[in-house]
Amino acid sequence: MAIDQVLCACGSGLRAVRCCRLDLSQLPSPEASRPLKPLTARAVELFGKGTLEEAEKLCLEVLELAPGEIEALSTLYRIRKAGKQDAAASALLRRIVALYPNTFWATNELALSLLGKSALAEAEIHARNAVRLAPENPQSHYLMGMVMTEANRPQVGEYHYRRVLQLTQRREPVLLANLAWNLKNQGKMAEARSLYEESAAAAPKVLNTLLGWARMEEADRDYERASALVKEAEDLAPANPSVRLSRAVIFERNHEYAEALSVLDSIPAASGNGSLGANEMLEKGRLLDKLGRYEEAFAAYREGKRLCREGSGLSYLGDQAQQLAGRLKKFFTESRLGILPRAGVRAERPQPIFILGFPRSGTTLVEQMLSAHPNISAGDELPIVNELVNALPRMLPSPLAYPEALAELWMGDRFRGLEALRDYYLDRVGELGIVEEGARWFTDKMPLNETHLGLIALIFPQAPLIHVLRHPLDTVLSTFSNFLTHGFYCSYALDTAARHYRLVHELVAHYRSQMTLRYLPVRYEDIVADQERSARRMLDFIGEPFDERCLRFHENRRYARTASYAQVTEPLYERARYRYRHYLKEMEELMPILEGTIRQLGYPLA
Repeated sequence: MAIDQVLCACGSGLRAVRCCRLDLSQLPSPEASRPLKPLTARAVELFGKGTLEEAEKLCLEVLELAPGEIEALSTLYRIRKAGKQDAAASALLRRIVALYPNTFWATNELALSLLGKSALAEAEIHARNAVRLAPENPQSHYLMGMVMTEANRPQVGEYHYRRVLQLTQRREPVLLANLAWNLKNQGKMAEARSLYEESAAAAPKVLNTLLGWARMEEADRDYERASALVKEAEDLAPANPSVRLSRAVIFERNHEYAEALSVLDSIPAASGNGSLGANEMLEKGRLLDKLGRYEEAFAAYREGKRLCREGSGLSYLGDQAQQLAGRLKKFFTESRLGILPRAGVRAERPQPIFILGFPRSGTTLVEQMLSAHPNISAGDELPIVNELVNALPRMLPSPLAYPEALAELWMGDRFRGLEALRDYYLDRVGELGIVEEGARWFTDKMPLNETHLGLIALIFPQAPLIHVLRHPLDTVLSTFSNFLTHGFYCSYALDTAARHYRLVHELVAHYRSQMTLRYLPVRYEDIVADQERSARRMLDFIGEPFDERCLRFHENRRYARTASYAQVTEPLYERARYRYRHYLKEMEELMPILEGTIRQLGYPLA
């Protein structure tokens, strides 16, 4: 068969040259498809009547002749969606948005689809465009609220949920429950609880409301109330996998690991699915680890991550990561840095403490310890450095991308540009309302901020940079056992997590060799071995007196908005230190990737 006759692999039913291999720049003008309008109208009519086979045939005929005809594309998309042909539906929807970016319904549906696949960065692009297209449409703000909440930017999500309330003038129970979940993610437990109570009173048998409320109470350490809410959910849907997962989590929080595992193992038979989903499989692996069944645990992690990749269609963006690291190394050199300005200190404002580190390295533990000090507020995972990276070319302004756009600072009318970036950062902190009254400092522990260590040091040259290190094999193992999207989706496979760890380690080493930094490396293992000594060392580095409350971090009532939220509610424990030793056989494949890094950091190889 000639290559131009091959049907597209996405399953749309179109030839590849009229589908995923279509050159959009070569499409004829919309006027050229005018003679085909009657056929398109007939296809739409047939679809509305449920005559899908005939509607599909007409759509394919039209799109063969006019592959950009929007009504035919839209109808074929709806047919493929109704038939659960997800790859084809996604390809068609993307084409509609690419060709007709001002089409609100398609932009909205694409963002929802991407959100369901946890492709949050791309979902945000389309959610923002939906708000631009329809700023007074509650649906656009509702979508933006969902995306921002899932992207760990709940303050922005809260704004858009509250806009829905303003625009609709109705307190819909599902919206109230979503806003409650958002507030829970900000640690605003009292207001979240009130909203859950209002939502449940108006609609008492909504499963997701009960489950969200239960997770909030579990996060707030009221396990008895959480268990009662899960019981209500069990009465509604006893076989639902999410209900059983919630029950398993409560058992785990009470250290009843065998009971939690038993609940998870009951899901396949009860639900009729025959297997666990990605989240349930990863939770099962973590439970098996705590029970000392390490070989089974690792198999569960591997299967959970396979399901993550399969369900989302995502995998490590290694080429993008390498390209960014290469450009950062090329720009941030001693010769360039020597002639770049530094921003001054706004002494009248609380100052940032950057807690750097790979996901699962112990950064949440360090933040809980430090934020127990009366002079230090917890900022959690602030997105502001990433915002600056994206906005920097526009703010300076420059025709170049980041980091090359920093070359504008050599211009006579741009040399104060870093102060604008500094003020943007501090103003955003003020908007987020994270600094408690009387605090002199706030923490920023966004994972992998160290990627942009050079930029941070230019904007805040006096800010303490506390880099939390943990044995690379422990860090990679823990990253692999959790659902995380940081670092170009590196944790979706074991080897890619290791490769990204090495990439970031080499980048930090480059920054340290090229510029003077107020930098303190802190080992997780040293904190576990001697917590007080580590706390004193960090506080002395910051310039604050020691406070005993830093040793009782588990009494800190704030909700840590990370995968480690449960661990930091317990006193310091030893079980996570050198945990990788239980998995040496399974992790042997990583040694060619990480051996050099392990040696450079001074950790044992086995």
